[in-house]
Order: sequence, then C-alpha cells, then structure tokens
Amino acid sequence: MKKSTFVPLILLVYLGVMSYIGRGEFFAGNYGYYFSIIGLTLLCIVLLHFFLKKRERLRKEREDDLNKKR
Repeated sequence: MKKSTFVPLILLVYLGVMSYIGRGEFFAGNYGYYFSIIGLTLLCIVLLHFFLKKRERLRKEREDDLNKKR
C-alpha cells in the first residue's frame, strides 16, 4: 500500500477514535466546536493525501529520468 494512502487511512481511524472520545462535547451542546474540529482535521488529512501523492509522483519521475540517462 502506498504511503499516500496508508498514512491518511491511519489518521482517519485516529480521528474516528478521537471523535468518539470527544462525544461529550457534542452531548454538552457544543456542536460548532465539535464539528469544526472534525472538519478541520478532515481538511488536513485530505491535503496531506494530495501532498504525499504529488511527492510520490515527483519521486517516480525523478527516478525514471535517472534510469533513462544510464
């Protein structure tokens, strides 16, 4: 499994666990706080996925260029 897929999946599982642990905030009526934290975390995970995917693509292109020169 590629790093650009594996790391975000692990972070999504972690977010699920932390959302379950923090459900007290939800039940206390702090809906905006609860969902904004989840939303910002999801945004960071998605951005990380695309950043890692781009990095893998650039690394592959660089390796291909080095192999062509040999």
